[in-house]
Amino acid sequence: QVQLAESGGGLVQAGGSLRLSCAASTRTFSNYGMGWFRQAPGKEREFVATINWSGGSTTYANSVKGRFTISRDNAKNTVFLQMNSLKPEDTAVYYCAAGGWAGGSTSRYEYDYWGQGTQVTVSS
Repeated sequence: QVQLAESGGGLVQAGGSLRLSCAASTRTFSNYGMGWFRQAPGKEREFVATINWSGGSTTYANSVKGRFTISRDNAKNTVFLQMNSLKPEDTAVYYCAAGGWAGGSTSRYEYDYWGQGTQVTVSS
């Protein structure tokens, strides 16, 4: 069982930045592909970014490409999401997820473990 805890959300003005962190409670963190997803009110949970086990491969949703960066520190069992040039449409609850497939995935159905989420609100 893997427990995930997100932090770093908050309220920011459009154009600002936030850095989300997700700490995992497992000794085998490097076995997992990791992902960030988000869910706005009334909408389905959508893919944001994923990273493979080593950090050497990343994939982004088109809506965040060039603005967001996913990274991981396997020594600290933590995955990060650096969000720059934030827009009001980025407002959502952001979730990190760990999957049994070490390569990472854009599909939420490939992930076995989820955090509780952290709220990100971007004001215009």
